[in-house]
Amino acid sequence: MLNFPAATRIYVASEPIDARQGFDALAGWVEASGLDVYSGHVFVFLSRRMTHLKALTWSRGGFLLLCKRLERGRFRFPARAPGSRTVTIDATELTMMLDGIDIQKVQRSKVWSPGSKGIDTGLPA
Repeated sequence: MLNFPAATRIYVASEPIDARQGFDALAGWVEASGLDVYSGHVFVFLSRRMTHLKALTWSRGGFLLLCKRLERGRFRFPARAPGSRTVTIDATELTMMLDGIDIQKVQRSKVWSPGSKGIDTGLPA
């Protein structure tokens, strides 16, 4: 299981890459996208055949490259906006992607947050 600090963003490239690319080529793609490759954020790339996933991040003086190949099935891109080079996902969605789960089909419950009128205690007013 991967564990990232809450402030870590995870960006998924919206177009497939050549699965043979290594540290430097992937870091170049991140910089060409206008993102800071040394930020500690995670940058995820999928191969053209959608069977390989690579995740690049900067960690204490060096790059870390995580690779996974599915023996059966395909990875799926998360929902993306037209024209966008990346999609931002959270750590839970990345874990599901690594397991080969199509995160577009996952139903999440609504997250509660306090409204502008204060905290809802559930008690009648």
